[in-house]
Amino acid sequence: MKKSVKIINKKAKFEFILHDSYLSGIVLTGSEIKSIRNSKVSIRESFCKFTNNELFIINMNIERYDFSNDDSFNQKRPRKLLLNKIELRKLKKSVEQKGSSIIPYKLFISEKGLAKLEIFTATGKKLYDKRSALKDKDNKKNLDRLNKK
Repeated sequence: MKKSVKIINKKAKFEFILHDSYLSGIVLTGSEIKSIRNSKVSIRESFCKFTNNELFIINMNIERYDFSNDDSFNQKRPRKLLLNKIELRKLKKSVEQKGSSIIPYKLFISEKGLAKLEIFTATGKKLYDKRSALKDKDNKKNLDRLNKK
């Protein structure tokens, strides 16, 4: 029985308006994939950036695997994302628009045992958008409480 690993960036929906979704692979070392399988990873503060027409994820924190003997392990090193050329062109075009960025939303292990990352193109929310989201969330909680009684 395989343990399902899903790491979700819960802050992404609150901080950004998510638009287009893409599924990408990640270039990892052996000890990094083992740490991901143990759920010792955080994508909360991470973002994606283009460098020489290649997409990298920056600030993804993967803790050092306990049984690894790699002394030069860097937890927050940039990791290359694997996408098609067509998808990369679409992403680059959307990022060049003002206020748009690429946000990692979900990291999971596929059925084949590969680490996959779901990324979104996103625009930042204004303060009043965040307030309305909180207000809607509170109203929904109150309605659920009333319906329960």
